[in-house]
Amino acid sequence: MNKINKLFESSKDQKLLSLYFCAGSPTLEGTADVILTMQKRGIAMIEVGIPFSDPLADGPVIQSAATQALKNGMNLRTLFAQLQAIKDHVEIPLVLMGYLNPILHFGIEEFCKSCVEAGVSGAIIPDLPFDDYLHIVKPIADRYDLRIIMLITPETSEERIRFIDDNTDGFIYMVSSASITGTQKSFDEQKQEYFRRINAMNLRNPRMIGFGISNAQTLKAAQDNAAGAIIGSKFVTLLNENEGNADAALDQLFDALRS
Repeated sequence: MNKINKLFESSKDQKLLSLYFCAGSPTLEGTADVILTMQKRGIAMIEVGIPFSDPLADGPVIQSAATQALKNGMNLRTLFAQLQAIKDHVEIPLVLMGYLNPILHFGIEEFCKSCVEAGVSGAIIPDLPFDDYLHIVKPIADRYDLRIIMLITPETSEERIRFIDDNTDGFIYMVSSASITGTQKSFDEQKQEYFRRINAMNLRNPRMIGFGISNAQTLKAAQDNAAGAIIGSKFVTLLNENEGNADAALDQLFDALRS
């Protein structure tokens, strides 16, 4: 069974925490240590960012991390080599998150094949058109048992959400707002209503809420309304401030999530 499906199947009553970081930032060789440290500290699932020069959906924190990673020399071939080296030690799901351009240059078939060889369970491609997903990417990904995770936002129609739910597997990435990534102090009533509306749809796939989670209030709101929460910008900031020391960054993140 795919590790993503296994995670959600075995943790239905738990509130999961997934973290995002950008591969190759702040250091080129730190990716493996960050992953293994997060696994050791109880993170349920890890999103590994593929750096790209024009990350349109990302705020300044993740854009800066991607720029640093590219300067450090990170690319898909290097990333897959790093992941393959620790494959036998990683038990939790790894999900690659990146834009379509580098994946197309790499080759979709080669990308899916390399994911499986490196122990990756899924991929999030924010700018992948859904029609291209259905007719081009999904048939290839299915052959490799790779989950392609789709995003929904407050602006996504109910018809579209149900179509995504019917044609994907693993989980749905529920973006908390239509803005770029970044931290927020709280989720306003409009976002809370969005969470309630999606809950009432009784979707087949579990959902993870991301964008803007950085403290106890936003974490609780996300975990109360989905299978769990995804934190990106806050952890990326702390990882950079601690010069790639994932243990120290996690200590500070857990402190922030308690306050």
